[in-house]
Amino acid sequence: MKVLLAQPRGFCAGVVRAVEIVELALKKYGPPVYVRHEIVHNKRVVEDLRAKGAVFVDEVEDIPAGAITVFSAHGVSRKVVSDADDRGLEVLDATCPLVARVHTEGQRYAADGFDVVLIGHAGHAEVEGTLGQIDGTVHLVGSVADVAKLTVKDPDKLAYVTQTTLSVDDTRDIISSLEKRFPSIHGPDVKDICYATQNRQQAMRELAEKSDVILVLGANNSSNSNRLREIGEDMNVPSYLIDDADGLEPAWLAGKSVVGITAGASAPEALVDELIAKLRTLGDVEVKMLDGVTENIHFKLPRQLREVSEAAAQ
Repeated sequence: MKVLLAQPRGFCAGVVRAVEIVELALKKYGPPVYVRHEIVHNKRVVEDLRAKGAVFVDEVEDIPAGAITVFSAHGVSRKVVSDADDRGLEVLDATCPLVARVHTEGQRYAADGFDVVLIGHAGHAEVEGTLGQIDGTVHLVGSVADVAKLTVKDPDKLAYVTQTTLSVDDTRDIISSLEKRFPSIHGPDVKDICYATQNRQQAMRELAEKSDVILVLGANNSSNSNRLREIGEDMNVPSYLIDDADGLEPAWLAGKSVVGITAGASAPEALVDELIAKLRTLGDVEVKMLDGVTENIHFKLPRQLREVSEAAAQ
């Protein structure tokens, strides 16, 4: 069979930074280093860091007073920041800078007296953090239908921000509906959807044009990975979201000669290599990487870890 690899795929700069923060914290302070929630939504990443001495907890109340603590890439509410401060925790904030930018935009609109519409999925860690970062009135909408039910205080003082890992197409439809209902609404078009999400979604579309079936490596609770699978399905290509090579069902490949592979922004490249190895046990495999965007974005580490990072690089 022919295997096509999407480009880009896998880790984005925000995930690279978050994982590096935990690893460097373990190197500087020694274990245990406590991490509130999954650092990123991927079982393999979490298991690897746990084996090195990271301890993952649900809330800051589960962390011993004064301990080294990392906030996940998804961001946290102001209450979580306050609770950590009350417990005397030394915090390393791994919030993705693009998520932090959304927080800042929402805070700016709220400070100017605007109601804020947050386009996102209820219950997602990033959305919970963003809701808890914005003072004032915030309306959460996840669909065009939600827009139709929206009641706001003043249509002329309304703005929107978006979760960074949404479907570009779905978000564009929601923004269009908001602009139709509230012509004076302020907002950033789809630019709050992060560069990595947009690049992976475009690569998925190109992969779907050339594949008979697509395998998406990523976690079930990963928003951006789920969006990739949905894009494949929308383009009438059978697409399956799997945690790792063990999730592959050989029956999916029956009668298929071209298998597409991509990975969500939290999925390490090792998972892609293991999946290809699994496919080789089923028959001859020819692997080809598609052309695509080359990402070279890097985000700064927290100041507490820059010295350790520079020493490790020498």
